[in-house]
Amino acid sequence: MDGTAACAEADLSFATANQDEAGDQVRHLLLTVTNAGNKTCTVYGYPRVQLGADAQAPVALIKESDPKALARLAPGDEANAALLVSGGQRDTYEAHTISVVLQGRKHGSTASRPIDFPMPGVDTLTVDDGGRVTYWMTPSGLALDFIMSL
Repeated sequence: MDGTAACAEADLSFATANQDEAGDQVRHLLLTVTNAGNKTCTVYGYPRVQLGADAQAPVALIKESDPKALARLAPGDEANAALLVSGGQRDTYEAHTISVVLQGRKHGSTASRPIDFPMPGVDTLTVDDGGRVTYWMTPSGLALDFIMSL
């Protein structure tokens, strides 16, 4: 078990990057947290993502994305999670927000209130119940590998 404290919301900065070609529907996103504090901390598990105020449930986890290593962040380091906002399923709706809850050290615990991540250069996302998210991991390319073929 890692003895590093969970990263506090106040010590993190948040970014969202669109991974789709310009002009394509926004489906593949990279969520990034950066340790803006002055102590090493850990981003545990995966982000619990809600897409829009009308979301019925958090986005499902890609269990196979477990990196088996915690995302420990020294000051200035980043952790990434890949987010597929629509997987071609039913129940399509529009989302105007991306909200994330950080997890604590204990599996399933909560370490933050809902945090609004910035929208990826668009005002609205078309989402559905096929959305998926990865665990937090430090190499962004590894996180993206789990969603770019979906």
